[in-house]
Amino acid sequence: MASHATSRTISKDDVNYKLHFRMINEQQVEDITIDFFYKPHTITLLTFTIVSLMYFAFTRDDTGPEDNIWKGVLSVLFFFLIISVLAFPNGPFTRPHPAIWRMVFGLSVLYFLFLVFLLFLNLEQVKSVMYWLDPNLRYATRESDVMEYAVNCHVITWERIVSHFDVFAFGHFWGWAMKALLIRSYGLCWTISITWELTELFFMHLLPNFAECWWDQIILDILLCNGGGIWLGMVVCHFLEMRTYHWGSFKAIHTTSGKLKRAVLQFTPASWTYVRWFDPKSSFQRVAGIYLFLIIWQLTELNTFFLKHIFVFQACHPLSYGRILFIGVITAPTVRQYYAYLTDTQCKRVGTQCWVFGAIAFLEAIVCIKFGQDLFSKTVGLYVILWLVCMVHFSLFPLFHSPPPLQIFSPTFLLLLVVPYGSMSAGDPLGAHSLPGSLDSKCRLSES
Repeated sequence: MASHATSRTISKDDVNYKLHFRMINEQQVEDITIDFFYKPHTITLLTFTIVSLMYFAFTRDDTGPEDNIWKGVLSVLFFFLIISVLAFPNGPFTRPHPAIWRMVFGLSVLYFLFLVFLLFLNLEQVKSVMYWLDPNLRYATRESDVMEYAVNCHVITWERIVSHFDVFAFGHFWGWAMKALLIRSYGLCWTISITWELTELFFMHLLPNFAECWWDQIILDILLCNGGGIWLGMVVCHFLEMRTYHWGSFKAIHTTSGKLKRAVLQFTPASWTYVRWFDPKSSFQRVAGIYLFLIIWQLTELNTFFLKHIFVFQACHPLSYGRILFIGVITAPTVRQYYAYLTDTQCKRVGTQCWVFGAIAFLEAIVCIKFGQDLFSKTVGLYVILWLVCMVHFSLFPLFHSPPPLQIFSPTFLLLLVVPYGSMSAGDPLGAHSLPGSLDSKCRLSES
């Protein structure tokens, strides 16, 4: 009798586990309004695939070797996305359509496999691939080789400050608004914002373009661009939290304007989840999970700068901002899955998109280390240890502090921003004032 009860209990727990995991790994569409877009069309898709392959195989001109390779790569990418729609999970999102998120996951898998492939090449072979993609990269130069950074920081004029408010400053602001929409926590957003500026200080000895004047980092970056973006993103979050989500069917709408409005709303969230990463009773595992979240977030940001420094392309190149946009898209389901893993006791493993994202972050770092051994041989181990210690310290910040928008300029909060700079400027242990540099970069998109 006891064995039967145990069996039923295990079965019930197993069902709950599968249900919770499916909610973040393969969310189902609850209210289907147009049946055609949600019914399987596997035979039709298979027929289209075979006919398309036959057409291109027998009709296109195959005399150009480079064109053959390029068209072959694009065809592999296209048909891999078709397989992604058929076989891969859509993750926690269903808007605008689950197929979109299946293709996003497929692209992340392709990028992961591409990074694995790069590990088995040498630097010259990698650059040959880059030159094949864009021959102009042969003449690319590092920004740090032709520019100066953190020069004349004592000269603070209104004209100099205003000169930094360009399209890239807007990109910085907008990027943090999007990050706030993903994270949905003032405390965690401010923690990531501040720790990123500290990350720049600790890795300044490797990347000279991390050197910035104190007023640029504190006032322009943290308070204005980052702070303004965080505020805007959180305002949108609160608005979406207060909405009532009731989706009517297209069939019940009889006016053209109503149908158009409903079609546009298809690109908005189907629902909105209130997020609370921390509370005073958080377990050690949850705090450690937040720490890991901060490390991977900072690592992903660092990879942006190390990749363009090691493989020599500027921040305004499509390789740079294309990667940023791609990482931003796959971050959305990743954060949702990771949050569920940390906070939902019924969720025993991370979602597939979260797993692939973590693999991508560490693989990018491994690629940077392999092909940038000359650069990383200059690493000062003490700075890396201090950086990790700072991550531990600041990971506890949102546990007790989550400043509302009107308190971010309080004396206590400003002191939190200024203290790290005051302590690091004594004796200039990180060489913050010995590096050449200028802040007038024309390509600062990736730095947002």
